[in-house]
Amino acid sequence: MKLRTKYIIFVSLIHITLIILSLNLIEDKIILFLVAEIVILTTITISIILYRQLIKPINTITSGIESIEDKDFSMKFVKVGHYEMDKLIDVYNTMIDQLRVERVKQQEQHFFLENLIESIPSGILILDFDERIISVNPAAEEFMDSKKDELIGKTFSELPGKLSEEISKIETNEPVVVLISGMKTFRFQKASFVDRGFNNRFVVIEELTEELLKTERKAYEKVIRMMSHEINNSIGAVNSILSSSLNYSNQISEKDRTYFVEAMEVAIRRNEHLNKFMRNFADIVRIPNPKKTRSNLHELLKSVQLLISSQIKNKEINWKWELFNDELIIDLDIYQIEQVLVNIFKNAVEAIEEKGEIIVQTQQHPKRRLMILNNGEKISEKTQQKLFTPFFSTKAGGQGLGLTLIREILLNHGFNFSLNTHEDGYTIFVIEF
Repeated sequence: MKLRTKYIIFVSLIHITLIILSLNLIEDKIILFLVAEIVILTTITISIILYRQLIKPINTITSGIESIEDKDFSMKFVKVGHYEMDKLIDVYNTMIDQLRVERVKQQEQHFFLENLIESIPSGILILDFDERIISVNPAAEEFMDSKKDELIGKTFSELPGKLSEEISKIETNEPVVVLISGMKTFRFQKASFVDRGFNNRFVVIEELTEELLKTERKAYEKVIRMMSHEINNSIGAVNSILSSSLNYSNQISEKDRTYFVEAMEVAIRRNEHLNKFMRNFADIVRIPNPKKTRSNLHELLKSVQLLISSQIKNKEINWKWELFNDELIIDLDIYQIEQVLVNIFKNAVEAIEEKGEIIVQTQQHPKRRLMILNNGEKISEKTQQKLFTPFFSTKAGGQGLGLTLIREILLNHGFNFSLNTHEDGYTIFVIEF
């Protein structure tokens, strides 16, 4: 029962009782009865006045509470001239002003934080108490290679891919750096925050690939230039001396002349091979910026495949073409990408021992992609982590220049790429244009 109802009932009962008692005076004591009636009317009037004065603050408080419940912090009250009421109104108006300021501040901070999370290059995934994803920003979608709807409500152990597998292993507040597919390097960190009294976790994903590649490239470029400079200077001088020495071969006895000439020629050829060896390394750091033109990728693939097929000996290769129906026109440097395709096809052929299959696929949607698959030797987990590392090779006597060249050209073009072996046994090289 409301307070105002209790007050009305209480006052009504008192006055009804007084009226009943005063009726006993109407016959014997008429004057006293009239006085009693005047007193009763006066008390009724006073009760009404007090009711209005007492109930008004209650109504004000009720209106204020309703506005707060409706999150309407714009309603303020005007002073009415009563001390108690005016003091209550002052307190309420001050509280409403503070609530309004705090709400605006909170909304601005929330809006700023929301926009910051959406725009930063780091991936952020917010988890609930059960480690299920409840929020994902665009950068995280790109890193996870999945749409937001595919990630929400799942744990990392339920998601496919090496990235999800590595994130599921990390502990709170322990940053971890992981190399994925020998190419992309990520740093993960899991932290927690309190939301409505519960500890929630979030994961921050940062890609370090570009920064590490720049540092790595500067390091090996400096070493290669220094080695190339020193070796070229030495080889030029040594070859000059060796060539001059050949002019004196007629001064040597005929018995020793043949051996001397052969030895000099072997030394010169060896120097030339060493010079060519260093030029191969130097070419990696001298790759020019791509001069892109609109090119038909399908025609380029056919021409490179024809070139590689003419060089295959003692192997039975079945080429399968699963190309997009229409022409696939890409802006690229045709000469540099041709070199990339030559190396990819060559590696695919070398992975097959005697008999195998190479599948060439292209697609337009959802992304323009080239996929080259082979069912040759699989890439081991250990090798996978070292792929595209400068000058790493699994071949005996290999210099590791092929994948390094591929990496540099594709990075200069701004194309994403990957190389790994799928569960079906096929090794696939993917280029996204």
